[in-house]
Amino acid sequence: MRMPFFGLRAPTAGLAVFLVLGLAPADVAAGPSISVDVATGKVLSQDNASQRWYPASTTKLMTAYLALRDIAAGRASLDTPVVVSRLAAAQAPGKMGYPAGSVMRLDKALRMMLVKSANDIAVAIGETLAGSNEAFVARMNTEAARLGMADTHFVNPNGLPGPGQYSSAKDLAMLGIAIRREFPAFTNYFSTEAIRAGDATMVNGNGLLGRFNGADGMKTGYICASGFNLVSSATRNGRTVLAVVLGAEGPISRERDSARLLEEAFRVDPAKVTLEIGQLPTSSGPPFDISDTICSDAARTARANERQLENNREQPFGSPYLTALDRDPVTYPVELGNAAGARGVAPGIAAIAGYGIPIPTWRPEPPAQTATGDAPATTPDRGGRVVETQAQ
Repeated sequence: MRMPFFGLRAPTAGLAVFLVLGLAPADVAAGPSISVDVATGKVLSQDNASQRWYPASTTKLMTAYLALRDIAAGRASLDTPVVVSRLAAAQAPGKMGYPAGSVMRLDKALRMMLVKSANDIAVAIGETLAGSNEAFVARMNTEAARLGMADTHFVNPNGLPGPGQYSSAKDLAMLGIAIRREFPAFTNYFSTEAIRAGDATMVNGNGLLGRFNGADGMKTGYICASGFNLVSSATRNGRTVLAVVLGAEGPISRERDSARLLEEAFRVDPAKVTLEIGQLPTSSGPPFDISDTICSDAARTARANERQLENNREQPFGSPYLTALDRDPVTYPVELGNAAGARGVAPGIAAIAGYGIPIPTWRPEPPAQTATGDAPATTPDRGGRVVETQAQ
């Protein structure tokens, strides 16, 4: 197990190597990573896990965590109306694209945010729960401090680029552990394979779902500065492990690295491990920015080339731990409306409680699998869907 190294890596040099040699991005080492045992908090592997990094859309895990805490405390409910404000509607893609004034239930909003990685819905949730975007961000940072996320600071609820927004593999693992321990009844929200809004099917960018044995979460992230991030989890025989991969060169290498970390984590007996996640050191300084590597024309071309190779591989993502998804993704319907007292609700409402929808006592059963005669454009091939937009 390698201990953290707080000097900055040189991913640009790594990119130069694969361009010269004609290698795919998958051949270049990713950024920081960690795997942990959820029940004990034992660190099963880690590499530079405290290095500050741009979280991108893994930020939405904190937005979801605060929503679940409000539901548990009775300050909100599953049918609390979430209103799209002008600020929310103006967020950059990816997003649902609903006009300002649109209203939906909180449970539907959570699935939109976690599956589509909808930046507009993340802001709408925050404004609904806290009364304003600023108040919600303050809550995010208060909660991060309470959880011991010393290398984390948030400036928005969705992970879009912004000065002062950073986290680390260690801190994101702490957040993932908190979600899995405190809200086991909502695991299903983080493992949703796809959502359907009207005629559009939107597939979760987490390529481990349906392909890795036991995969059940949690969230992808991508902006130019961060590279491709993934907080992933899997459960086998009642044991849950969690992995965080930051700064991968592409979604295919990110999924491959995550699958390897999870598989190796299941082979480690946590009783034989002494290091707990809270014992890892903290870092300092600004997050590392790999924009020049990730969003260069050469890097985009290399990712496109790797996607072309993917359909000819015997193993999905080039991983021995992943199997092909030979079925349609399990899909949940989402829609506007049907929220409690939603008629006439104005944007910027504060938390609304007590609308009679009970908190599930265990993991909700998934709906019947959506039958699709013709695969929508967003259905992934063996390599999974790749969308090069901000904060995915």
